Amino acid sequence: MRRYLKFFALLFSVAMIASACGSDSDDGAAASGSSSSDSSSSSDSSSSSDSSSSSDSSSSSDSSSSSSDSSDSGDSAAASDSSDPIKLPIHNWSSQIAGVYAVGAILEATGNSVEYISADSTLVYTSMCEGDMDLVHEVWQGAFGVAFEEQVDKGCVIDAATHDAKTREEWWYPSYIEDVCPGLPDWEALNACAEMFTTPDSGGKGRFLGGPVDWLKGDQERVDGLGMDFIVENAGTAGALWAALEAASANQEPIVLFNWTPNFIEAMYDGKFIEFPEYGEGCKTDPEWGVNPETTHDCGNPKDGYLKIGVWEGFPAKWPNAYAAVQQMNFTNLDIAQLAMYVDIDGMEPEDAANKWLADNCARWTGWASADTSICPEGADTSGGGAAAAGELAGVCPGLVVIQTDWFPESEHGAMYEMVGDDYVIDGDQQT
Repeated sequence: MRRYLKFFALLFSVAMIASACGSDSDDGAAASGSSSSDSSSSSDSSSSSDSSSSSDSSSSSDSSSSSSDSSDSGDSAAASDSSDPIKLPIHNWSSQIAGVYAVGAILEATGNSVEYISADSTLVYTSMCEGDMDLVHEVWQGAFGVAFEEQVDKGCVIDAATHDAKTREEWWYPSYIEDVCPGLPDWEALNACAEMFTTPDSGGKGRFLGGPVDWLKGDQERVDGLGMDFIVENAGTAGALWAALEAASANQEPIVLFNWTPNFIEAMYDGKFIEFPEYGEGCKTDPEWGVNPETTHDCGNPKDGYLKIGVWEGFPAKWPNAYAAVQQMNFTNLDIAQLAMYVDIDGMEPEDAANKWLADNCARWTGWASADTSICPEGADTSGGGAAAAGELAGVCPGLVVIQTDWFPESEHGAMYEMVGDDYVIDGDQQT
């Protein structure tokens, strides 16, 4: 807002100066005419008057022309993006890191430059309010909804777009634990089995392995609010979470840890989210809300949480063309899961993962940026989103695909059976 006030103040000042200059010129002409009248004939005075009139007319015409040029210039400037780089944060989970490089490339396709800055995901929304960060493309409701919405309410951050992706972030366990802990996925059943999740360092309580501290999950507040017999141990990175899950699964050991969707993990391990009391507005901010009137966080996270894009309040005025592209950006669950998989499973560097996504989804993102598909990375599919997005996998998958489940058909296996199609064969003897 201060930028607009300064701009209008500058225009007002220029107008005042121009007005003052015009007044001085008129006064000077009048003085000259008066002097001429005193020392010369009435004819000379008339000539002087004509000259003055002509001068005024010319000045008015020049002023009008200048004003018109200035207006045209202003319109042109309003349609142009600033040459300043757009500042984008790099956080500490794979889909975000790879995704931010993809977002940066899309913004560059609009003619802008970008700057990548390592940033604390707990403080980034405050940084946006202070003008130190310009755009966050992965705002997860469960983790950052409260912090994000607080700054949106202040007016210094804009809720720019909502992705199609639906998110859930919650405590999670591999399905084999249900054999030894009846009643799961109910949270009270988990709490009754707390002893089996103890570790040498947990003081006789069950251990919940949470994500990095700066992911703002409120796990300790939930343990306190629901009176759970657990401690919270935070992993340093997402990779540490998956390493712990891999080790526990290899030996069928009990583990409960933080997980989320969309994520590649659901394609590798069968498991379920813990079902806590239903989330509702006020759970994380109002102690009187929920089952415990003394604390907040006595509920689960949203089951169909949003994934949003937030921008600094001055973004639309400073980079109007980039903002138009931002409002078209739309990531799906598959997009987020793929970006994470390229890094965590395929071992790609985040920049390479971004380039692969950009190549496979060329027509989509160039449409967002109103750019030509010729700028896509080498090997790009320009048909409309890649073979996977179109549903045609014949050129990607082998001729025979074998799917193994951990139990008889269940509703949660539906996606796998949908992929098989209508012409599958069931062998009861081989259970295949």
